[in-house]
Amino acid sequence: MSLLAFQMWELMRQDWMAEHRFYVEQARKRLLSQFDSMEEEADRAAEEHLGQISQFFDPDVHDEVDFYESAHDKGIEFYQLLSDMQERTRLSVVAGMYHEWGKKLREWLTRELRGWHRGENVLRSIWKADIPSVLDLLFVFDFDARGVTGYKRLDAMRLVVNVFKHGDGPSLDELKEKYPEFVPDPLGGDGEYRSRFLDHTNMKVTDEHLDQFSEAILEFWQAVPKELWLKHEEVEVPKWFEKAYLKDRAEHERA
Repeated sequence: MSLLAFQMWELMRQDWMAEHRFYVEQARKRLLSQFDSMEEEADRAAEEHLGQISQFFDPDVHDEVDFYESAHDKGIEFYQLLSDMQERTRLSVVAGMYHEWGKKLREWLTRELRGWHRGENVLRSIWKADIPSVLDLLFVFDFDARGVTGYKRLDAMRLVVNVFKHGDGPSLDELKEKYPEFVPDPLGGDGEYRSRFLDHTNMKVTDEHLDQFSEAILEFWQAVPKELWLKHEEVEVPKWFEKAYLKDRAEHERA
């Protein structure tokens, strides 16, 4: 006996892909483009600082070089602050696209489940499950999401977003082990130094990474089959899903 569990309607697939492209395009245009002239802005900040402190210059007391060095330092500080803001903005864009993808995925699954399952426990469990757990569930229905071309970038994005949110912890350790390009050693080392001394402040995500993350989401939606079937009555589902399913069935039998 087979059960049609999930259907991916083509119009919905294309709508979601179009929404994603719009988000990335507008994020580049309205947010990330603000940092295209950081060097020029840092130079202006240095000049403004020099103009402000020059009124206090006394040739009998001060060394002119000190004033220029102070302005130079101000420019460097301004550039570094802008650079930090650029990185946080880029990471916020990445986090936004990842969370929206995750919500769309769970939204689709729960809506389709309502067509053949009675009970709220399963639906709530899907919203509480992390992405790897949701992908485990999809595998039961013969969709191997981990086999999608861009899966490794989706997995890296998951870890990057977790590190951005939580800082040091298991996600950082996993990111360093599986995708070390995102946690580069400023001294060029690797191995023990990487594992012991690099922390969340060393994580770097570039515009190229953002493009790769964006493409991975599109590849995922494109790879979702039009129909996902449950082909056997006896299947091994993830424990978290089984627990919620049995709870729903017990509640339905008591009703």
